[in-house]
Amino acid sequence: MRVTFPHMGNIWIIVKTVLEDLGLEVLVPPRPNPKSLEAGVRHSPEFACFPLKLNIGDFVGALDQGAEAIVMAGGIGPCRLGHYAQVEAQVLKDLGYSAEMVVLEPPRGRFPQLWDKIRYLTGHRPVGRVIGALRFGWEKLKALDELDKVLALGRPAEAVRGSAAAAHRRAVASVCQAASIAGTRKAARAGAEDIALTAGASSGSVTLGPPRSRPLRVGVVGEVFMIQEPFANQEVERRLGEMGVETRRALYLSDWVRMHLLPPPVGLGARRRVRRIREAARPYLRHFVGGEGLDSVGEAVLHESELYDGVIHIAPFTCMPEIVAASLLPEVSRDLGIPVLSLFLDEHTGEAGLVTRLEAFVDLLERRRAVREGRADRQGIRLRGDAPAGGHGGHPVASRPSSPTPREAHGCPLVGFSGWRRGPR
Repeated sequence: MRVTFPHMGNIWIIVKTVLEDLGLEVLVPPRPNPKSLEAGVRHSPEFACFPLKLNIGDFVGALDQGAEAIVMAGGIGPCRLGHYAQVEAQVLKDLGYSAEMVVLEPPRGRFPQLWDKIRYLTGHRPVGRVIGALRFGWEKLKALDELDKVLALGRPAEAVRGSAAAAHRRAVASVCQAASIAGTRKAARAGAEDIALTAGASSGSVTLGPPRSRPLRVGVVGEVFMIQEPFANQEVERRLGEMGVETRRALYLSDWVRMHLLPPPVGLGARRRVRRIREAARPYLRHFVGGEGLDSVGEAVLHESELYDGVIHIAPFTCMPEIVAASLLPEVSRDLGIPVLSLFLDEHTGEAGLVTRLEAFVDLLERRRAVREGRADRQGIRLRGDAPAGGHGGHPVASRPSSPTPREAHGCPLVGFSGWRRGPR
């Protein structure tokens, strides 16, 4: 039986590793591309989530190459992910494809049911062999996430654009080819060092020369597929890194596995983070709304306390849990003084418009930092209410209140640019 699955970042390496280690024939679908997206959009319901359309494109490409079974994750709660498998199976059936759909549902304490699905998928291989394959896949997953984190640190410091990404691709290829847990760890260490050296970093710590003492830090929150899959988010992390911004995802795949799949002793640290996220979100959202909606709000709050310069919120168009989060994030921004940019993306999102919004957001963050560090006068940047001697361009400017507002206490207007004025150079 030739097995395939949908893409989501580098998860294909983990799935391929585990299934091939168990003796299954794996067919990796082509990476998401404009052609596969076109097929997914053409055959999917118009108002379906963007990830579902990308999944359909992946499946059509793999089934055309001879795949016989599809493995994918299920979901719970209001998020439509829980219905993906059924909708996708019907779409593929209508297109004339016959493939078995094996859905791995989140266990929610019912691990025997998930285990039975895994045993069925692996042809009831011996338990020890299955556990060994899962451990091997887990090591590769952790290694790939660490390489992604090092890349996010390295991009803002690279002297030659694309050099850190090239080192990252070499490291990922080495981890993919590793044939053992020890080999995976060795490849990950060597890859991380290669990325750091290529980017001019040492000991995993990136420093950036003039004109900034350190890069801007932006947290990336939102729906898990959209923040993991570069094609879906139009490579937001790469674009920000090339603008000199250090990024960190609120949720890496290894974090998700720790939170939802591993037994409590192993995933204890991740579960503590979940409790912190829920506690941080409580003033704004007190209950689960599906997907990562609650996490997006809580992570945005935590990012302010962790000294991030801003937050970018990424979601698929029409995603209900993230629409709930997006409606609350402006309030988080106003209360805590951290700029937030929400991006709802689908097949109609234009590259030029997205890049313009990112550039404007980064410009806001740079000016905000300049104000907070007292460099505003040198750069000719002023907040509304501040005016050079003689006024600003001959127009009256409102005076600053005697006591600062919460926003001014943080040194910036929060979302948007109406509060900024650039003085004469």
